[in-house]
Amino acid sequence: MVHWGLIGAGDIVQKRVAAALHDSQGSELVAVSRARSELTQSLAASVGARRSYPRWRDLLSDSEIDAVYIATPVHVHAEQTIAAADAGKHVLCEKPMALTAAECRPMIAACRANRVKLGVAYYRRFYPAVARAKEILASGEIGRAVVAQINAFERFNPAPDHPRYWFVKAAQSGGGPMMDFGCHRLEVLLNLFGRVERVSGTTAKVIFDREVEDTAAAILQFERGPMATVTVTHAAMEPQDTLDIFATDGSIHIGKLNAGEMRIVTAAGERIETHPPAANLHAPLVEDFVRTVSNGDEPAVAGEMGLMVAELEDAIYASIR
Repeated sequence: MVHWGLIGAGDIVQKRVAAALHDSQGSELVAVSRARSELTQSLAASVGARRSYPRWRDLLSDSEIDAVYIATPVHVHAEQTIAAADAGKHVLCEKPMALTAAECRPMIAACRANRVKLGVAYYRRFYPAVARAKEILASGEIGRAVVAQINAFERFNPAPDHPRYWFVKAAQSGGGPMMDFGCHRLEVLLNLFGRVERVSGTTAKVIFDREVEDTAAAILQFERGPMATVTVTHAAMEPQDTLDIFATDGSIHIGKLNAGEMRIVTAAGERIETHPPAANLHAPLVEDFVRTVSNGDEPAVAGEMGLMVAELEDAIYASIR
């Protein structure tokens, strides 16, 4: 049994994270902490935790807690992860791992030094559709991948009093949609195709006048794989969640990655496969982490992957500057 402490109370906690920590086999949600300390007790009651702490550092002193899930704004991920590791707690950290790759490296070092696990919440790693796409690529059925394309569009421009307003504050989020959900898509591509040789990007404030971009695009050339594009926006009305892979002998088309329906095209014709994700998208992530704590393996999405994504984000934003 892994006894969890949860730090943070954003919408993702209420939607999926708390339930995954509470309900996953081998998990028990023991305690919670959040920035608005006056609401900590009500958070504990709503998610089924036995204890609450007004200050997150006090939660780290709880001897019953084995692991912490960090679900706070990005700018405090590094500080909280390092403190948790120094307290002997395993860490599962929300994405993106930190504001920059430079912040990720001491997080990894602290967890190694304290012999605790470090995972990053790129839960699309556990999508059956992504695993199936990787299987098809490895089989050679569609030949060698040439071009991969991802569109991720989600209308989002919160007012200053919105609880998610920090997402558009550069010092807290690190950037706009490329940091917000573009990081998820970068992890998908790294999982499918390996390391990147070259990367460039551009961002724009097409519609919204705010600190961070509302639209961004990245071009990646993989060392032993395709050229890929990732286009993200907070400004378009129509949502998009696509993955298309064009190869020498066929293609894979996923119109909505969060749904899992795939169209595979080969010389023999077309077929449709359906590989939906788990009802709670965070549950497989938490279950994998619990297994690694129990058996000593590394998480499927460890700190090193979080660092690789951060390095790509750094390069994308640096190419603009």
